Amino acid sequence: MASRPPIDIDVPAPGSPEPQTVTPEGERLDEFIDGVSLRPAITHSDERGSLTEIYDPAWGFTDEPLVYVYESRIHPGQKKAWIVHFEQDDRLFFSVGSAKVVLYDARTDSPTQGQVQELFLGTVNRGLLRIPAGVVHGIVNIGPDEVRFVNMPTRAYRHEQPDKLRFAADTDAIPYEL
Repeated sequence: MASRPPIDIDVPAPGSPEPQTVTPEGERLDEFIDGVSLRPAITHSDERGSLTEIYDPAWGFTDEPLVYVYESRIHPGQKKAWIVHFEQDDRLFFSVGSAKVVLYDARTDSPTQGQVQELFLGTVNRGLLRIPAGVVHGIVNIGPDEVRFVNMPTRAYRHEQPDKLRFAADTDAIPYEL
């Protein structure tokens, strides 16, 4: 197929060219916050339905043991934000809905201190996300259905003294409007 010559347009203030975000192989170009990792989900399907792998220590995704597991849900149009842990990492598996996950690296000793990162996970893009202690995070349901995710934190929940600091969704402490 022959390539076309560029097209001229008559727009008073044209925008800027769209930057490249993925390689031709589909790999993300943006840098992850230090210590954050994402493993796309593997789904096995047949005529009966499907099975999606959530976590296997053999993957080498993390060295910490599986000590506690729970599921969270977010209603359409709602957000869970902002929180940060000081002792535990979160390992979140997104499986249902459309979630925007925003991360802010608040760690003073991190090479990515101050970096903000957006990820979109859920039914269409299932995956396991590792959020290190000190990385502030918020999740917004951006779809018409409930968002569901499973958390497998690296520490069991301490009811008498939770390892969680919560900020208001509209805080000025995070350089992002959720």
